[in-house]
Amino acid sequence: MIGRPARRTLVLGGARSGKSRYAEELLSRARQVEYVACGLPADDGDPEWADRVALHQERRPGSWRTVETVDLVGELGRSGPPVLVDCLSTWLARVMDDCGVWTEEDGADERLARAVDDVVAAWSATRRRVVAVSNEVGSGVVPATVSGRRYRDELGILNARIAAASQRVWLLTAGLPQRLR
Repeated sequence: MIGRPARRTLVLGGARSGKSRYAEELLSRARQVEYVACGLPADDGDPEWADRVALHQERRPGSWRTVETVDLVGELGRSGPPVLVDCLSTWLARVMDDCGVWTEEDGADERLARAVDDVVAAWSATRRRVVAVSNEVGSGVVPATVSGRRYRDELGILNARIAAASQRVWLLTAGLPQRLR
């Protein structure tokens, strides 16, 4: 596989580690990229989040198309240019909310498990080149709340499953990329 880019790449790192910028660099030679933003859209209610979103948008070439969605299964199932998923961490938080995990709705755990299974299957089956960003949370502070620990555990499991189905896995620490696979 010398000279040929990996079809599925996971880029992990802590907060402000440079993981999104590194993922963008991995796709910098592609003329077109579909940038799948899984976080909440920026709005006036959270100026700090709006600033973060704006910084990400300013770095992207004009030829890259942004899609704000949590429908990763649909995006990965389509044909098209390479995909950058930023990020699995915000995707999981939104899906946990949509599934009713935080409000302890009946069937929430089953809906979440199915959503994660579906994303891992779509990741494994995609014919597109795809790079996904995710937070590495296993090395940080143990959350003080039950919900924080649940989220951390679910993200750790998701990251491990996506990494197992990836040809390349990178970890960024203090802005330095280390290839894990």
